[in-house]
Amino acid sequence: QVQLQESGGGLVQAGGSLRLSCVVSGHTFNAYAMGWFRQAPGKEREFVAGINLSGHRQYYGTTVKGRFSISRDHAKNATYLEMNNLKLEDTAVYYCVIDNLYPLPGPSQIDYWGQGTQVTVSS
Repeated sequence: QVQLQESGGGLVQAGGSLRLSCVVSGHTFNAYAMGWFRQAPGKEREFVAGINLSGHRQYYGTTVKGRFSISRDHAKNATYLEMNNLKLEDTAVYYCVIDNLYPLPGPSQIDYWGQGTQVTVSS
């Protein structure tokens, strides 16, 4: 069974940085694109970042481009989301995902989801 284990969420001040980690087990890691979505209170689930199976292509949602960076470590079966210059509006539950398509499809068609990790940005 595929499992996505997330870590790194927490409380951070506006302007600060945080790194989220996601480790995948139970499936061939290299066969999947990976990425992150987030969902803030009262809002729909939103695309954050995606990375292809080789790790050499990345793309980002409009609201985080230039501030966030996604990477992939095949040896550790992991993906990371480096979040910099965090803003209050970045507060959300962040979900790691894997999928057979790149670019990633919409939330309703994502193959596998992590459990989510809370990121809270304070003023």
